[in-house]
Amino acid sequence: MEKGIPSPPPPPGFIPPMPPPPYGESFPQPQPQPQQQHVIVIGNTQFGSESQHLTCPYCHALINTRVETESNMKTHLFALLLCAFGFWCCVPCPYCIDSCLSKKHYCPACNAYLGEASN
Repeated sequence: MEKGIPSPPPPPGFIPPMPPPPYGESFPQPQPQPQQQHVIVIGNTQFGSESQHLTCPYCHALINTRVETESNMKTHLFALLLCAFGFWCCVPCPYCIDSCLSKKHYCPACNAYLGEASN
Protein backbone atom coordinates (compact mmCIF):
# COMPACT_ATOMS: atom_id res chain seq x y z
CA MET A 1 0.00 0.00 0.00
CA GLU A 2 1.32 3.43 -0.84
CA LYS A 3 1.97 6.02 1.81
CA GLY A 4 -0.42 8.92 1.81
CA ILE A 5 -3.40 7.01 0.38
CA PRO A 6 -5.88 6.18 3.13
CA SER A 7 -7.18 2.60 3.35
CA PRO A 8 -10.81 2.10 2.34
CA PRO A 9 -13.39 1.88 5.15
CA PRO A 10 -14.52 -1.62 6.21
CA PRO A 11 -17.72 -2.95 4.59
CA PRO A 12 -21.01 -2.42 6.45
CA GLY A 13 -21.59 -4.96 9.20
CA PHE A 14 -17.88 -5.75 9.57
CA ILE A 15 -16.92 -6.75 13.11
CA PRO A 16 -13.19 -6.67 13.80
CA PRO A 17 -11.74 -9.82 15.37
CA MET A 18 -11.17 -9.86 19.13
CA PRO A 19 -7.61 -9.27 20.24
CA PRO A 20 -5.98 -12.25 21.93
CA PRO A 21 -6.41 -12.38 25.71
CA PRO A 22 -3.45 -11.42 27.93
CA TYR A 23 -1.03 -14.20 28.78
CA GLY A 24 -2.46 -16.72 31.28
CA GLU A 25 -6.09 -15.76 30.70
CA SER A 26 -8.67 -17.29 28.41
CA PHE A 27 -11.71 -16.02 26.56
CA PRO A 28 -14.90 -15.94 28.62
CA GLN A 29 -17.01 -19.01 27.91
CA PRO A 30 -20.57 -18.44 26.70
CA GLN A 31 -23.22 -19.32 29.27
CA PRO A 32 -25.68 -22.03 28.21
CA GLN A 33 -29.19 -20.75 27.61
CA PRO A 34 -31.85 -22.22 29.93
CA GLN A 35 -34.12 -24.77 28.27
CA GLN A 36 -37.66 -23.59 27.67
CA GLN A 37 -40.50 -25.88 28.63
CA HIS A 38 -43.53 -25.98 26.39
CA VAL A 39 -46.73 -26.84 28.21
CA ILE A 40 -49.74 -27.54 26.05
CA VAL A 41 -53.12 -27.30 27.72
CA ILE A 42 -56.16 -28.79 26.10
CA GLY A 43 -58.59 -25.95 26.58
CA ASN A 44 -62.32 -26.46 26.69
CA THR A 45 -62.27 -29.85 25.00
CA GLN A 46 -65.15 -31.90 26.36
CA PHE A 47 -64.60 -35.60 25.87
CA GLY A 48 -67.59 -37.89 25.60
CA SER A 49 -67.92 -41.64 25.35
CA GLU A 50 -67.31 -41.54 21.58
CA SER A 51 -64.06 -40.93 19.70
CA GLN A 52 -63.25 -37.26 19.05
CA HIS A 53 -61.75 -35.78 15.86
CA LEU A 54 -59.04 -33.30 16.85
CA THR A 55 -55.40 -32.27 16.52
CA CYS A 56 -53.16 -33.93 19.11
CA PRO A 57 -51.49 -31.24 21.25
CA TYR A 58 -48.39 -33.41 21.69
CA CYS A 59 -47.55 -34.73 18.19
CA HIS A 60 -49.76 -32.24 16.24
CA ALA A 61 -51.31 -35.03 14.14
CA LEU A 62 -54.92 -34.81 12.98
CA ILE A 63 -56.52 -37.82 14.70
CA ASN A 64 -59.61 -39.60 15.94
CA THR A 65 -58.98 -40.38 19.59
CA ARG A 66 -58.67 -43.97 20.78
CA VAL A 67 -61.18 -44.59 23.59
CA GLU A 68 -60.40 -47.17 26.25
CA THR A 69 -62.82 -48.13 29.00
CA GLU A 70 -61.43 -48.73 32.47
CA SER A 71 -62.92 -49.45 35.84
CA ASN A 72 -62.81 -46.62 38.34
CA MET A 73 -63.82 -45.89 41.94
CA LYS A 74 -67.51 -45.79 40.96
CA THR A 75 -67.25 -49.29 39.47
CA HIS A 76 -65.60 -50.71 42.58
CA LEU A 77 -68.10 -48.96 44.87
CA PHE A 78 -71.11 -50.47 43.06
CA ALA A 79 -69.51 -53.92 43.20
CA LEU A 80 -68.83 -53.51 46.94
CA LEU A 81 -72.42 -52.41 47.60
CA LEU A 82 -73.79 -55.41 45.70
CA CYS A 83 -71.52 -57.64 47.75
CA ALA A 84 -72.57 -55.96 51.02
CA PHE A 85 -76.27 -56.44 50.26
CA GLY A 86 -75.75 -60.13 49.46
CA PHE A 87 -76.10 -60.01 45.69
CA TRP A 88 -72.98 -62.13 45.14
CA CYS A 89 -73.94 -63.25 41.67
CA CYS A 90 -74.37 -59.59 40.52
CA VAL A 91 -70.94 -58.35 41.70
CA PRO A 92 -69.34 -58.59 38.18
CA CYS A 93 -72.17 -56.56 36.59
CA PRO A 94 -70.71 -53.05 37.23
CA TYR A 95 -67.57 -54.14 35.36
CA CYS A 96 -69.73 -54.86 32.28
CA ILE A 97 -72.07 -51.85 32.44
CA ASP A 98 -70.83 -49.02 30.21
CA SER A 99 -72.06 -46.21 32.48
CA CYS A 100 -70.00 -47.56 35.42
CA LEU A 101 -66.73 -47.46 33.48
CA SER A 102 -64.59 -44.42 32.67
CA LYS A 103 -63.75 -43.61 29.04
CA LYS A 104 -60.18 -42.40 28.59
CA HIS A 105 -59.07 -40.78 25.32
CA TYR A 106 -55.59 -41.41 23.88
CA CYS A 107 -53.79 -40.27 20.72
CA PRO A 108 -53.38 -43.27 18.38
CA ALA A 109 -50.23 -41.73 16.84
CA CYS A 110 -48.15 -40.99 19.98
CA ASN A 111 -50.22 -42.82 22.67
CA ALA A 112 -50.48 -39.65 24.79
CA TYR A 113 -53.30 -39.41 27.31
CA LEU A 114 -55.66 -36.62 26.20
CA GLY A 115 -58.51 -36.69 28.69
CA GLU A 116 -61.41 -38.54 30.20
CA ALA A 117 -65.12 -38.43 29.47
CA SER A 118 -67.05 -36.59 32.15
CA ASN A 119 -70.07 -38.64 33.23
